[in-house]
Amino acid sequence: MNLELLTAGRVSVDLYADELGAGWDEVHGFTRSVGGSPTNVAVAAARLGHRTAVLTKVGADPFGTYVRRKLIAFGVDTRYVGTHPTLRTPLAFAVLDPPEDPPLLFYREPLAPDLTIEPADVDADVVREVPVLWVTGTGVSAEPSASTTVALLEMRNRHRHTVVDLDYRPAFWPSFDAARERIGGLIEYATVAVGNRAECAVAVGTPDPDRAVDRLLQRGVEMAVVKMGGDGVLVATRTDRVVVPPRPVEVVCGLGTGDAFGGALVHGILSGWDAARTVSFANAAGAIVASRLLCSDAMPTEAEVNQLLGEAAALGTVAAQP
Repeated sequence: MNLELLTAGRVSVDLYADELGAGWDEVHGFTRSVGGSPTNVAVAAARLGHRTAVLTKVGADPFGTYVRRKLIAFGVDTRYVGTHPTLRTPLAFAVLDPPEDPPLLFYREPLAPDLTIEPADVDADVVREVPVLWVTGTGVSAEPSASTTVALLEMRNRHRHTVVDLDYRPAFWPSFDAARERIGGLIEYATVAVGNRAECAVAVGTPDPDRAVDRLLQRGVEMAVVKMGGDGVLVATRTDRVVVPPRPVEVVCGLGTGDAFGGALVHGILSGWDAARTVSFANAAGAIVASRLLCSDAMPTEAEVNQLLGEAAALGTVAAQP
């Protein structure tokens, strides 16, 4: 199978509180799903009809088996999902209070298997030739994954389309300065960069969306995307700059909206759409997931996204909120 998208990095089993609005002391049960940003992006793009794979590792435990089975069911190629013999598959617990930004509790100690990926774990020719390669900032938070992520990007040699998801989570880093140096260094390899205001502050030193895209473009990025929450999404290329406005939704769970956005962004890139159409579609995909409970299981089909866009057009809007 010729892949269209290869993502690399974090994977987990996510456990979502069954009670909406309940805090940690009030939750009685959790529902599980596959998680981890690059893994979810691969699932989202597969749901939209693309041939995807994820480069990651799980533990030699029942949760690792669960991850593999779920990915296969989602249509994601698991040939590059390795197994670490001693480290356990990571867990991430979430309570939906508030639902827009659920608190997370990560179990990734002493080291997550996905941070032990090495260049030998993937075919170099695939890295060079796959139409879209997607790496994340978390991938450079620890060794050997940090060196591997850079090695993959060096193999890629800034071939279109190389996406860097700035993906900054403070819990995974020893310091802000360490994150700034390593995540910022990935930009030199990217043709597409995606992040929110806080992630842009880490990567390029400013949370201001216009200044951030200016700095990203100056460093050779072809398409810069800044997610601005309730203010929409700014997307910029060397010739165009557009703000795609938000579409309000009743939020059930804010987790996974950015990953749905990412998978849909890949769909637009592979479809040859312009930046504005791509981000409008991605925005709508994110809104759909925000209105559902789970992440990977909630990823929309193309028909569902187009239906939301059609409804938005009828109301005089064309966007959603990631």
